Amino acid sequence: MSCTGNARIVFPELPKRIFQIIYADPPWDYKGQLQHAGPGSGDSGGAVRHYPTVTLDDLKTLPVADIAAENSLLFLWATNPHLDQAIDLGKAWGFNWATVAFVWDKQKTNPGFYTLSQCELCLVFKRGRIPQPRGARNIRQLVSAKRGPHSEKPAEVRERIEAMFPAQSKIELFSRERAPGWTAWGLEALSVPMNAGG
Repeated sequence: MSCTGNARIVFPELPKRIFQIIYADPPWDYKGQLQHAGPGSGDSGGAVRHYPTVTLDDLKTLPVADIAAENSLLFLWATNPHLDQAIDLGKAWGFNWATVAFVWDKQKTNPGFYTLSQCELCLVFKRGRIPQPRGARNIRQLVSAKRGPHSEKPAEVRERIEAMFPAQSKIELFSRERAPGWTAWGLEALSVPMNAGG
């Protein structure tokens, strides 16, 4: 992806394949807002310090519907301030809102304007029917895992999706690494050699 000033985002091309499971962690735009821990604490970071962020309007232009199978699921990470935008984005990508798939307890708090932020949600959207055959049906919603580097999601969530849908074709959008059994798409994953994983 690239962005200069108010220029539109130019995304790398999506694979010319169809997937039944799409897993995405969009680089939500915070309009330059940085995290802080209170008066006098200084700047403790923010998404814009770690990677190019993307506006909702630009995210909507990514043609995810073109790579989604007739019967497919979208697992979409949403930061709490972007919950409404995430639901809007899932629909713009051609899916219907279903429910919250996972709640990640980061075991550590972040400052917040209302309450201390400790959890992040992974939503699930559906297109057509739930892909068959199904795998495990006893997967827990709550994931308790220590927060790692900025924005990195616990591998356990990907592993739980694999357990639920072991036979389906899978892609991870905005991925940081290449995981076995997954097609990886994103700036960081595209810079990793092909023999490093899925």
